Amino acid sequence: MTLVQLRHFVVLAELGAFVQASKALYLTQPALTRSIQALEDELGGRLFDRLGRRIALTPFGHEVLQRARRLVSDADALKQTGKGLHAGLIGTLRIGLSSGPGALLSTPLMLHTAEHHPRLQLQISRGNTGVLIDALREQLLDAVVVDVRSVRPAADLQITQAFELAAGFLVRPDHPLAQRGQPVTIDEVLTYPVASTPLSDEVARMLIGRYGPQANPDDMVTLRCDETLSIVEVARRSLAIVLTADAAAEGLVRLDMTPPLDATARFGLVTLSQRQEAPALRILREWLARWVGQNGAHETLGTADRD
Repeated sequence: MTLVQLRHFVVLAELGAFVQASKALYLTQPALTRSIQALEDELGGRLFDRLGRRIALTPFGHEVLQRARRLVSDADALKQTGKGLHAGLIGTLRIGLSSGPGALLSTPLMLHTAEHHPRLQLQISRGNTGVLIDALREQLLDAVVVDVRSVRPAADLQITQAFELAAGFLVRPDHPLAQRGQPVTIDEVLTYPVASTPLSDEVARMLIGRYGPQANPDDMVTLRCDETLSIVEVARRSLAIVLTADAAAEGLVRLDMTPPLDATARFGLVTLSQRQEAPALRILREWLARWVGQNGAHETLGTADRD
């Protein structure tokens, strides 16, 4: 017994005649007859009473028809599910976002998914870069968007769609240092609490090189948190100064530093280089490329391997 035979049986039962059914199935009448006879032989009973050119379901045929319809319907649904999974339109996409990308991307990505891919199950996990990379390696996540400066070079990791956003020391508009109308020194910054997420060694070296040992994040940062949104909110509600990407700090203004900071936050999409990508990851890639273009980010590379 095959699914094809069951499909032939269902169509014949619905149309009630071999002529119409063979045309609908693009079969010759003898071929359809052989298919139905083979199904009857395997099931051990007649499915139709033949009354001249007319046919009618037997009681056994009625019983079989209910189950055959379910099987054919389930097979059609499975076929569509397979197509949807392959196209990334349904299924599950598990994404990890570190602090900065989480503040920037979580809400717009969920809104996009809800509007354009309502059957796709999007799961967003938040955490620091190290934790998310470990989860990626354990295949608990399909991809992560993190601070690529904090990703240790490794042959099993692939970074694509890396982009940079302007960053600096940010304060609320009525902050005393923002009201001065002239460049601010690091000594003046350090008279206030400084808030930041954990910074990479590369950023720490840049800060020390620009402003001296006193700008070492281990000493300079007095308020440290993994959540960008939390430290930004602190800066909105106090005189604390936050070191983060401008785009993640809506309502804050950047201090004009002397010498200029000219810093950027660099994020990228990280996947396992030897693992077949989840079909729905295509949706994230396309959306992320549009987001980068619409938000003034500077794409630093298209595809790169860390090794």
